[in-house]
Amino acid sequence: MMLIEETTVPDVALPVAEFKAHLRLGTGFGEESLQEGVLRGFLRAAIAAIEARTGKVLITRDFTWTLTGWRDRAGQVLPVAPVTEITQVTLIDAIDTESELAASDFRLEADSQRPRLRPSGSLLPMIKTGSVVRIGFTAGYAETWGGLPADLGQAVLLLAAHYYEYRNETALSDGCMPFGVTSLIQRYRAIRIGVGAGL
Repeated sequence: MMLIEETTVPDVALPVAEFKAHLRLGTGFGEESLQEGVLRGFLRAAIAAIEARTGKVLITRDFTWTLTGWRDRAGQVLPVAPVTEITQVTLIDAIDTESELAASDFRLEADSQRPRLRPSGSLLPMIKTGSVVRIGFTAGYAETWGGLPADLGQAVLLLAAHYYEYRNETALSDGCMPFGVTSLIQRYRAIRIGVGAGL
């Protein structure tokens, strides 16, 4: 399996002004824009960390996901949520011949935790040995920062501020995330029950 982010979070979607206010950085000195690139970097890092921890995409982007086989031909769970659209399903055989499924052959079963690619009929098409399927989809809560759930937005600002404040600290443990951030994102984390409850 390979998940590729086809588009990135645009700079205009990053809350640089809100982050400056959160950090209580001074304004009006004429050189405040010099640090904006650094602040955007911390915001992108915080977004990536929260998305990795929750399996949720914050700002809407396009992805492609390549699989060598279905987990369940009655419906394949997608790797992230929330998915808003499945744009393409393409079968690629062992000699790289591509066969795109018609949009009428599949549908999106929207779900806040485990969205699925469902067949219009009873089963998704067979993936032969040596072949793969490539799924294109769009995922994300909002296209702009203002459209995000407030708790996720606050979690990003808190984590980005943590990264900023401890940017020179090398002794922090791997995966260190402040308690306030963990509390804010807890309800978004996927619940996995039993054997094979993953993707």
